[in-house]
Order: sequence, then structure tokens, then C-alpha cells
Amino acid sequence: MTRQRRRRLIKTRRTVTGFLLVASIAFLAGMTDAVGLMLTGNFVSFMTGNTTRAAIALGMGEFGHAAVLFSAILTFIIGNALGIVIAHAADRRAFVVLACVSILLAAAAGFAEPSLVLVQFYLVVLAMGMVNATVEHIEGLPIGLTYVTGALSRFGRGLGRFLLGDRDFLWTVQIVPWSGMISGAIIGALLAGAFGAHALWLVSMVALVLALSTLFIPRPLQRRFNQRFAPPPLARRAK
Repeated sequence: MTRQRRRRLIKTRRTVTGFLLVASIAFLAGMTDAVGLMLTGNFVSFMTGNTTRAAIALGMGEFGHAAVLFSAILTFIIGNALGIVIAHAADRRAFVVLACVSILLAAAAGFAEPSLVLVQFYLVVLAMGMVNATVEHIEGLPIGLTYVTGALSRFGRGLGRFLLGDRDFLWTVQIVPWSGMISGAIIGALLAGAFGAHALWLVSMVALVLALSTLFIPRPLQRRFNQRFAPPPLARRAK
């Protein structure tokens, strides 16, 4: 086997592993979003929708609902930031982040009382923010895990370039997160319809199984799924 062929095989293995992980996490996100929406009436990962609904609530004078949604957006941002901090500090990034997501979802499942629905809502939103730190890109291709608008946009633009004669088919992989999310949302809707608030326990277990499965992914490969971060030198920080 030539060195060039070996490199192609290694790159293919990295890419396939990455997109299997992306599809699995998007499945988890879709399932969680469907369950969260059916239980709380609000999106837990679709912050574009929550932004629009918050703006409508403000315009209609529903300031309480607007405050809930703006708080959810802030919680989602905090979840993303917390996920990056945890991923950077952990040796097994994907495992630790997904294990934390599983714990948060299990905690949310414990707040099943109607009077505690907002606590449940914010815990799930925090978990969905954190899960975005698991995979940030695959071989340089940007990937969204809890939202698919960007993926569908990149897919559409790639289709447009294909119609103009471009034969680079990398854009086709953007359908992976969308496929994972819609299949997960279907399962989530079925679970919420059958088990109600207890569906979050099942979603938490799915997150845990997914976390455990990442232990079979080599650590160097997991690091390639995240953006590299180099803290500034101490002297520079002192200034």
C-alpha cells in the first residue's frame, strides 16, 4: 500500500467516524427538541425560533413569556460556553460533554411537576447548548448539531454550484445532521406521546449510551473534531 493511499484511507476513516458521531448527536438533539417542545411548549435548541417568538411576545405585550424566552437564549449561550470549557479541560472530550448532557437531562426529568416546568425547560436548554461542543467540524467542514438551518443552507448553495457545473460533492454531507435530527425528532415525539415527562429519562439514557460509545473513538481523532485553542502566554496575559 502506497503512502498516498494509506493517507486517503485514514482520512476516509476519520470522516466516516465523524459523520456517524454527528448523525448520532443530531439524533439526540432532535429527540430532545421534540420532547422538550411537547412538554414545555417552547423550543429547547432552536434559538432562531425562540428569538422570533420572544420578539412577537414583546410586540404583543406578553412580557412574561418574552422574559422566559430571552432567558432561554441566554441559558443556551451559557451552555455552549460551558461545553467548550469542559471539552477543553477533558481528556475524553466527547465522552465528558455527553455524560454531562446525560446528567442534565436526567436532572430535568426529575422536575416533572407542572409548577417546576421552567426549571425543567432551562436544564434541557443548558444541555442542548453544551452538546454543541462535542463536534465543531469534520475535516474542516462546519457542522451544526442542534440546528440544521445552516446545514440546509450549505446544502442548497452546494446544489446551486452543482447546477452551474461544480463537481465538488462535499456539500452533500450536510444532509447528515438533518437526517439525524428529523429521525430523532420523530422518535422523540413518539416517546413524549407515550410516556409524557418520563420521556426525558429515556433521552438521558440515549445520551449516556452515546457518551459510552465515544470511548471507542481514539483520543487524537476526537481532538480533530474540535477547534484548537491555544491560551495566550503568561507574559501577554499579564499585560
